[in-house]
Amino acid sequence: MKPKVCIIFTGGTISMTVDKEIGAAIPTLSGEQILSMVSNINKIADIEVINFSELPGPHITFDKLFELRQVILDKLNDTEITGVILTHGTDTLEESAYFLDLTLNHSKPLVVTGAMRNSQELGYDGSSNLAAAVCTVISENALNKGVLVVLNNVVNLASEVTKTNTLSLDTFKSPYGKIGIIDNNDLILYRNIAKRQYINTDKIQKNVDLIKVAMDMDDALIKFSVDNGAKGLIIEGMGRGNLPPKVLRGVKYALKKDVLVVVVSRCHAGRVFCSYGYEGGGKELMDLGVIMGGEMSGPKARIKLMLALGAQLSKEAINKLF
Repeated sequence: MKPKVCIIFTGGTISMTVDKEIGAAIPTLSGEQILSMVSNINKIADIEVINFSELPGPHITFDKLFELRQVILDKLNDTEITGVILTHGTDTLEESAYFLDLTLNHSKPLVVTGAMRNSQELGYDGSSNLAAAVCTVISENALNKGVLVVLNNVVNLASEVTKTNTLSLDTFKSPYGKIGIIDNNDLILYRNIAKRQYINTDKIQKNVDLIKVAMDMDDALIKFSVDNGAKGLIIEGMGRGNLPPKVLRGVKYALKKDVLVVVVSRCHAGRVFCSYGYEGGGKELMDLGVIMGGEMSGPKARIKLMLALGAQLSKEAINKLF
């Protein structure tokens, strides 16, 4: 008996064709139309299709993600379903995948995939990515791995992966390396998961801003965010999480207003730490009560803080999460 897989289509480049009037790609294809381009997929799995939306990646919202999460959870709880695949625009794919990784606690696999080329471009990768996603989701090796991101026959953890190139088919990478690959229709794992986190909440605090630090910046953006009602701030600092002195003034201002501040690094890999003791260095930030965000990227740290605040966790609990 073949496994049964539910594929939820949300839009993105994988569903796009070029509109002749505007001369650019927009979402138009249904799930059934996309699946018709995936040859022989019916030989390895029975497919259930849900056409959830036709949205490009930048149009996805947290309200939509909570709706999507419930649809996914219902299907994961269906005893006939082996696992769920979600197609998604690649611009925000890593954020949606991480949101779902944090808010779903299920043994069955959820795989997120998409495409870098639309269906009318040479070398359309949507069909091959979808085939690889099916091969992943039906594998016993995918159980208890959280949310997996599969493109270009490479399998990454949602908690680690990021889009590294605006064009390349192998754009999705982890600074710690892929967890596995699809080879001859099989999921081959190279390593396991060090840890998984789960935040039990159906609410999110949307007033969390993300600010990237650059040389000689001041505190204007931070003060604006705080005065505009921010409940949390993610600061992408330099190197190990260090800040220019004028930015430090803004951090102190935010902390006095009881705004939670998390510092991560603008570097692609590596964690922040209290290595430096000069003004604005990581040691001073930690002593002030700033939460050190480990090795997280800014966008993912923002999602984690939004969910943690939505769950009304204490500052101590949030500090532990990071």
